[in-house]
Amino acid sequence: MPLLDTPVRLGIQIQPQHATYADIRDAVLRFEDMGVDILFNWDHFFPLYGDPDGAHFEAWTMLAAWAEQTERVEFGTLVNCNSYRNPDLQADMARTIDHISAKGGEGRFVFGTGSGWFERDYDEYGYEFGTAGSRLNDLGDGLARVTARWDALNPAPTRRIPILIGGQGEKKTLRLVARYADIWHSFVSPDEMARKLGVIETWAETEGRDVSGLIVSNELKDRDEALADAMFDAGARLFTLGINGPDYDADIVRQWLRWRDAKNGTAA
Repeated sequence: MPLLDTPVRLGIQIQPQHATYADIRDAVLRFEDMGVDILFNWDHFFPLYGDPDGAHFEAWTMLAAWAEQTERVEFGTLVNCNSYRNPDLQADMARTIDHISAKGGEGRFVFGTGSGWFERDYDEYGYEFGTAGSRLNDLGDGLARVTARWDALNPAPTRRIPILIGGQGEKKTLRLVARYADIWHSFVSPDEMARKLGVIETWAETEGRDVSGLIVSNELKDRDEALADAMFDAGARLFTLGINGPDYDADIVRQWLRWRDAKNGTAA
């Protein structure tokens, strides 16, 4: 651990704020055509920056549209908020989107999830905010129900839906990573990576789970290639980049696609 022979992949988070849905739809098509590996949105109800009351769209209904619109790219939420929806419902929604995206093969949906943190979402939509600890406990209970529901659904998902868990807390979050995740996403620095991976491995021993296939994911926004190189050397193989509307800058995406291809030895 980590999987150093895994190809580098680039995920673009199309932030669903300060844009029309036409802008978002066009960005999805453009970035899939450019060769991006994964497309993400986020699961909030209000903008996270800029005008706090600016234009914003809901995540899961958007993902169903992406499932139909796209042909190749994987997609999901970076990340779903476990608090907003019954876990069994989340599982069923994920299974349905998985099937919509399959188009004769396996589905392409990635179940990215987390415990939630943006208090305005909770207050204005009537959810109990609780504490960071209570939300993480709820996430653990929710993941157990999601995975159990996937085993019970008819029809079943087209594949074992990959689970991405975001966060870096060592007592609870990384234990959930060790128990459930196929992808661990964080914003940790390259210098922190080894220690965090060691914590995951220790929790995996407690959980009795093999995490040798875990994909390490990290964020590129406001970082340069030198830092991305350092994250690569530390074991990251999925790199995400959040970009804001309404323009959804394609030039920065091209830059990181070139970097990805150079790392994979496929540059033109």
